[in-house]
Amino acid sequence: MSATVIDTATPDCEPSQFNTTTVSETATPDCEPLQFILPDLLRDCPYPMHDSPHYHTLKRGSERWLNEVAQLVEPEIRGYLEMDAGKFVSRIYPNGDAIRLQLCVESINWAFIMDDWMENGVINPRKAHEVCIPALRDPINFDTDMAATRMCKSFSNRFKEAAGPGCRERYIKGKELYFAAVGKQLEDSAKGITYDLESYIVQRRGIVGMQPYFALIEFSNDIDLPDEVVSHPIFDAIDCAATDHVGWVNDIFSYNKEQSTGGAPWENLVAVLMHVRGLDVQGAMDYAGEMCKDAIQRFESNRAILPSWGEEVDRVVNTYLDGLLQWMVGSLHWHFESVRYVGKDGGSVKRDRIVKLLPKRI
Repeated sequence: MSATVIDTATPDCEPSQFNTTTVSETATPDCEPLQFILPDLLRDCPYPMHDSPHYHTLKRGSERWLNEVAQLVEPEIRGYLEMDAGKFVSRIYPNGDAIRLQLCVESINWAFIMDDWMENGVINPRKAHEVCIPALRDPINFDTDMAATRMCKSFSNRFKEAAGPGCRERYIKGKELYFAAVGKQLEDSAKGITYDLESYIVQRRGIVGMQPYFALIEFSNDIDLPDEVVSHPIFDAIDCAATDHVGWVNDIFSYNKEQSTGGAPWENLVAVLMHVRGLDVQGAMDYAGEMCKDAIQRFESNRAILPSWGEEVDRVVNTYLDGLLQWMVGSLHWHFESVRYVGKDGGSVKRDRIVKLLPKRI
């Protein structure tokens, strides 16, 4: 079999190849749309979802960490409590034991807090790198008086002791790349630099920061991928397809909040599609849904031609690939249920896929 799939390009389709018109209930010719319909993402991501049996333990552990380690207070802490990192982790890492998953909860909470702080100017990406990466590499000897370091150190020593060397390095390197990508986006924004679709896709792969959290698939399953697997181009293409799916799903669910707060048209896939393809919001949603479907197809096509490294290594690789599937489907379901993305309407949004556009706040 010829191993030639790999393709990481956008789907070879123009807007005319799928519905880009908005139903009458969603918009009228003379006014802004009132709502949009989400793509049928659950249909296009048909993998079975599993939940960890440790969810309630993880939920309590997450709440304790937010209070005692992050030391957040109202109203800031409310958003993270409602986000429910315990539920998120139970969906994306369903097979780990409670001890390893508690560390994943702490890492996920730290990631969301840092992302929000950088977006809101509480800390800049360069400073985040300076006070967090050394804490990941040397959690015993490195310290600062900053909350970002404290949160990072709360789990980094346990991670250093329990993770395999390859897994540990992939996590830390992924965080370095993530901070650099966020810094580049902020610099580009300050300079007025905009993205076309192709350059946005490349930038989004860095901003979504999946490499550390795909490394936690290894950690939660107590495996360590060999370098010869990780460096293989087909394996990399599989990782890239999963990264695209997770990032684009997040963009789809984030769009409503971002459009209401005046997000720039190059900071979200849906907004980019509206800007560069001349689509209305419904057309851009449909197009983004096709891109998510394409990412699943790329994942499966490359998985089918992934070479064998022998029975034992293949077992490790298949465990990791199954973990990528759980990340895609678990994250998707969590977005439908998370107050962070759909407010209190998660049940109806998941059932009907109809989202009411939030009013613009600026």
